[in-house]
Amino acid sequence: MVADARAAGGCSACDLTAGRAPLPGGNVLRTDSWVVEHCVGPLGLGTVVVKPTRHVVHVAELTARESGELGPLLRRVSAAVTEVMAPEQVYVCLWSHAGGVPGHVHFVVQPVGRQDMARFGASGPALQVAMGAAGYFPGAAEVERVCERLREALG
Repeated sequence: MVADARAAGGCSACDLTAGRAPLPGGNVLRTDSWVVEHCVGPLGLGTVVVKPTRHVVHVAELTARESGELGPLLRRVSAAVTEVMAPEQVYVCLWSHAGGVPGHVHFVVQPVGRQDMARFGASGPALQVAMGAAGYFPGAAEVERVCERLREALG
């Protein structure tokens, strides 16, 4: 149930959800409207994305049902990330550009600790930029273990 042709193979977020691209850890949680997956980008172990199951480019395009589920789901996922990763803070932010072009909206839920900030000499958006520039990707086995623990925490 996607909104346009990008769901047929032109959207990496849709490709991950549909199983057309490798996704270490698989789906952590799925509701009728949302899916939670471990981030495939360089934002660190335990970082997950919360994205609509259908292809949505703008928050304004969310249905009433999707909008109604979003706040409670972000709180629930943030709590699970906190329980499993024990970070100092959990960042929650919207990302939707790929190569400067609006893409499938997704909320990044990222555990951040003192060690991350010290390693990169940054916090907030600057930390995410620094992590992206460093290009470190956690190993698939680590991601699998964390996803299993997140599934348990999300019960």
